[in-house]
Amino acid sequence: MEVHELFRYFRMPELIDIRQYVRTLPTNTLMGFGAFAALTTFWYATRPKALKPPCDLSMQSVEVAGTDGARRSALLDNDKLLVYIYDDVRTLYEGFQRGLQVSNNGPCLGSRKPNQPYEWISYKQVEELAECIGSALIQKGFKASPEQFIGIFSQNRPEWVIIEQGCFTYSMVVVPLYDTLGTEAINYIVNIAELSVIFADNPEKAKLLLESVENKLIACLKIIVIMDSYGSDLVERGEKCGVEIISLKALEDLGRVNRKKPKPPVPEDLAVICFTSGTTGNPKGAMITHGNIISDCSAFVKSTQSAFTTSPDDTLISFLPLAHMFENVVECVMLCHGAKIGFFQGDIRLLMEDLQVLQPTIFPVVPRLLNRMFDRIFGQANTTMKRWLLDFASKRKEAELRSGIIRNNSLWDKLIFHKIQSSLGGKVRLMITGAAPVSTTVLTFLRAALGCQFYEGYGQTECTAGCSLSMPGDWTAGHVGAPMPCNYIKLVDVEEMNYMAAKGEGEVCVKGANVFKGYLKDPAKTAEALDKDGWLHTGDIGKWLPNGTLKIIDRKKNIFKLAQGEYIAPEKIENIYLRSQAVAQVFVHGESLQAFLVAVVVPDAENLGSWASQRGFQGSFEELCRNKDVQKAILEDMVKLGKEAGLKPFEQVKGIAIHTELFSTDNGLLTPTLKAKRPELRNYFRSQIDEMYSTLKI
Repeated sequence: MEVHELFRYFRMPELIDIRQYVRTLPTNTLMGFGAFAALTTFWYATRPKALKPPCDLSMQSVEVAGTDGARRSALLDNDKLLVYIYDDVRTLYEGFQRGLQVSNNGPCLGSRKPNQPYEWISYKQVEELAECIGSALIQKGFKASPEQFIGIFSQNRPEWVIIEQGCFTYSMVVVPLYDTLGTEAINYIVNIAELSVIFADNPEKAKLLLESVENKLIACLKIIVIMDSYGSDLVERGEKCGVEIISLKALEDLGRVNRKKPKPPVPEDLAVICFTSGTTGNPKGAMITHGNIISDCSAFVKSTQSAFTTSPDDTLISFLPLAHMFENVVECVMLCHGAKIGFFQGDIRLLMEDLQVLQPTIFPVVPRLLNRMFDRIFGQANTTMKRWLLDFASKRKEAELRSGIIRNNSLWDKLIFHKIQSSLGGKVRLMITGAAPVSTTVLTFLRAALGCQFYEGYGQTECTAGCSLSMPGDWTAGHVGAPMPCNYIKLVDVEEMNYMAAKGEGEVCVKGANVFKGYLKDPAKTAEALDKDGWLHTGDIGKWLPNGTLKIIDRKKNIFKLAQGEYIAPEKIENIYLRSQAVAQVFVHGESLQAFLVAVVVPDAENLGSWASQRGFQGSFEELCRNKDVQKAILEDMVKLGKEAGLKPFEQVKGIAIHTELFSTDNGLLTPTLKAKRPELRNYFRSQIDEMYSTLKI
């Protein structure tokens, strides 16, 4: 049978009838069929697919036998903790060398000037400049040794990474300094770390250091290397007090003609001494080794590799302080995989512009930034219809989140969320938040709106940034994930707060390859943090959830974090505010989801009348307490006293509520020894606290 006869043979009358019927249909009906077919095709092409989790999400951690209830990551095959993930990467020096190879000498570090594109230097260029800087330091008499400490006092910029790699190439140790510490703390760090050389990004920081040298507050500093241009007057000022001022370019040139053979570190060598801001007294210098950082980086890679693989095609936006371990670990992961790091211009107000130009794929954030994004998005939904659409679309995508689906190609993304995603450059595929807790509402909404993998971690400087991390596929909020593969986590009884490990609650303790070696020259503080068995006591109260994830529920001491990650010691602040003649008692309060402090003030009944009269206010005690202008004057007086006492801006309260009855043992707000019962005070004044946080705009 011929081919054309075959076709004729299989021509069925029914098909001919259907074709004839279709020809009789109106045009608009045919268009409807076409639209339906197109939508069906679109749905099939973009139909949601749940990410396959790397373990059973109902059991994300496993109890370790013989450890008093310690738990490990379910990603591990046995109880042996992860120390490194790549055989050839056990130090930060080796991590960079691996990045150099896998990137094929691709772009490494990028920066930009206003209204300009990013300019990049390659991995090979970074390696050469790093060797020049390290060689120059040796030429000037510094040792290629893990006992040699080098200060960096700078914002994030390419030079920071180059200097850091220069130190690691010759086994030297980086000691970061940062503005928010304050001059007194900076002087303390320079002296206790015996920093004889400090790299500063601008002349202003050099002047600050020179002033301390001139006033005999710093004795060890001999060289300041400045990255930006400066005048001859600064050189002369340095000469007068015995400090050499040299440009980074001149130091590079010195090293270029005096090249030394690299002397790489070993995993046990110190890499960074990261000083924590603390709450009272001097900052503490956490001694972090190469092995600590590599284990934490490796644990992140192990935790996320089933869903995400970092490659030379990835780009990081660097704006979180490199002086903190969170950003340090993230950048280590990037460099190890040959990826690109683009630095912001140095002004956080221009971050959104930098994001648009850089188009990063990896975006580490802190809750304070997330809160601003959330507020801005809903602030722009300024009509009932816009808000309804935003809420409806987010609920549809949140339903997908609960099924483990993360995507940015749904109908809701194209109609509603595309603009939000574009504001971050349009290419973000991984975000990670840490440093402080984030609201469940904010995290869930942004996971839905941004359509990228969004992890939440928990940890502290003393465990090299992270000790727990949310699992790929588990996009629920309200917990900080399971233990990372590099460490165990156990909960220890805190009897005085009625938290018992037997009930799955207690102080969070960490043990593993990422736990620090102690505080620099401070054995007493080290002993408080590390017990005899090597467990790090974090001071945070945790609770195990049924699926093996950890939830942080309290703080052991009367210390808490604000949303930006700053620790607050309220009693210190209260003691300063009590110096006000108008104040009899004060309760300072802060929350980890808020960026500022508020307070409840009980005015002094004996002094308030005369104090107010001097400021032009009259009335009875009750009338003065109700007077909003008097309340404003009391707040101004408190803030003035705080400023005089050296409180940092984030330690100052932004609003107060007036209460006329003294805190006492009778009303249950003071202990028998007249100490504030903080949980009771918090609960008693809950409505006033909530009102202040809802009405104050900072």
